[in-house]
Formats: sequence, C-alpha cells, structure tokens
Amino acid sequence: MSFNDYIIRSRAPLRISFAGGGTDVSPYFEDHGGAVLNATINRYTYVTIVPRADQLIEIKSLDYDVTFKYNIERGTKSNGQLDLVKSAIDKFRDRFGLDMGFKLYLQSDAPPGSGLGSSSTLVVAIARAFYEMLRIPFTLYELAELSYEIERIDSGLPGGKQDQYAATFGGINFIEFRHDATIVNPLKIKKSTLYELECNLVLANIGLTRLSGKIIDRQVDNYKRGEKNAVKAMHKIKEMAYDMKNLLLMDNLNEFGRMLDREWNEKKKMAAGISNEKIDNIYRQAIKAGALGGKISGAGGGGFILFYVNPFDKMNLIKKLTYLGLQVIPFSFVDEGASAWRTR
Repeated sequence: MSFNDYIIRSRAPLRISFAGGGTDVSPYFEDHGGAVLNATINRYTYVTIVPRADQLIEIKSLDYDVTFKYNIERGTKSNGQLDLVKSAIDKFRDRFGLDMGFKLYLQSDAPPGSGLGSSSTLVVAIARAFYEMLRIPFTLYELAELSYEIERIDSGLPGGKQDQYAATFGGINFIEFRHDATIVNPLKIKKSTLYELECNLVLANIGLTRLSGKIIDRQVDNYKRGEKNAVKAMHKIKEMAYDMKNLLLMDNLNEFGRMLDREWNEKKKMAAGISNEKIDNIYRQAIKAGALGGKISGAGGGGFILFYVNPFDKMNLIKKLTYLGLQVIPFSFVDEGASAWRTR
C-alpha cells in the first residue's frame, strides 16, 4: 500500500493506581527507589493518523472539538493549545526523521486531570502510532521511556513515571523505579482473584477539576525541603506497595481493601491539596456505606476515586455515591498495553 492508501490507529489503556503513587516522581525515586502497584482498565485513549501528500499537520481533538494546523518543516511554538501533542510530533521529527504531513485525531475515554493517567496515555498512544507509521522497531521499555521524556522533559509537565509504563505494558504490574533503571514486574494473579477484585471495586468520578501539576510540585518541594511528615509518608506508601502486591498474590483481598484505607491516609500527608473537604466527606460517607477502604486515583485533588467494598454492600455504596453527585464508572481489567494497526 502507498502512504495514502491506509490510516494508522492506536490505543493505549488508562490505569487505576492502588499504591505507591508519588514515589515514582523525581528526585524521590532517584534517591530512595520508588515502587507502585497499578492496573490497566478497559478505558482507552485512541489516536488515528491519516497521512497527507504535503507537509501540513492537522491535529484535531474529537473530545473538545479543537483543531490546530501547522507545517511540520517550519514547526510551531507552544501556545497552550495541544502543546503535549506538538512535543510528541517534534520528538519524532527530530529523532526519527518524520517529515510528512498528516491528520492526527485524538479521543479519550477520560478527560485530562482524571487521575487515570490520561495525559501520559495520550503520549504513549501517539508514540505507538508513529512507531507503526514509520515502521521503527522498538521495545516496550523504549516506548515508555520515550513517552516519559516527551511529557516530563520536553514539555516540562510535573509527574512521575508509572503512567507511561502502565499504558505501554498493560496488565496488573508492580513497577520499581531506580535512578538507573525501571523494572516492570507483571503479576501472575489467579483468574478467580482478579474476578473477585473487580467485583469488589467501585470507581467513581468526583467531578472536581484538578491541577495535578501544582500538587506534585508541592510534593516535590516538601521532599526537597526534608519535611518530615511528607518524606515519612512517601517511605510508608512505598512499603505498602510491596505489602499490597503480596496480598494480591496471596488472595487476601479484604486486607488489601483495608490497606487502601491506610495508604490513602498516608498519601494525604505528602502535600496540601491531595484531599479537601468535599473529598473527605465523600470518603466518610463511603466508609459508612460499607467500603473497607479507598483512595483518589492519581495525584489527588479530584478526578476519580476508587473504593473496595464487600459485594453485598456494593449497591449501598453505589447508591450513596450517586446521591452525593458522583458518576460511577463500570470497568474491568485488561492485559494488553499500547497497540497499533493499519487499516484502509
């Protein structure tokens, strides 16, 4: 097929974070090592590339009906409009010789600021699509690291490393971060345990907009200043990531749910803004409705919140969250990470 006979599509899964979030942020993991436990779910970010015969680039967000056009040879400056996408294009232009025009369509099952890793997942999906379009061989580690570089270094957006690795690899993973390497440990968990865990989890959208970068900046500042409570909390939630991994492998799900509660209480000590009055009230009401534990998925401040609950109390919890104005989102775990394909 010639370049104008096909289009490229890609998708990458969003993730929920169980434990360790924040210990994947520099410079903590470089000094002490970080560890997170997360799982990808059947909610995705999608990318479509339609090659053109000229050098014009047209980026279109289908979620927000925003379009931006420019010439790939001349480039463009950051202006607050789809800048993360432009950084990804620039990376492939400068490093891999991308020199052709195309239409790039973007769509996500969750908005930015959701706490499900949507911004990082978008970068992974774009990079995966470009690797397919240019027929560049790559490893999963290379895809994750390149996506991290685009988002955190080139674009300068605050955050950690877990989202890029989760979206790239897929599945339930225990990921360790060191100053010189990242190690992804896929967990081989019994199907019955996974089904039971799915049955016992409730994911809901709080509806609060959040600026995770500001929260992460405060977390990093607390660590650099040696703020004792914040640093101690980081150490503690890293330990909990190891403990919760072991609980999953041992099929001890109720203790896993209770540890979500302890992890959340430690996480709130890392920086101001991780929780607020509305989130605290939702959490108290959820515990009264039967939840054993829960936590915000992501940096905090809003977005999605996850609860563990006995299935017999699940409908009570869902009714309570709905009454409080939250939107409950059904989901299931998925094993496959970022993928791309060609179609006519």
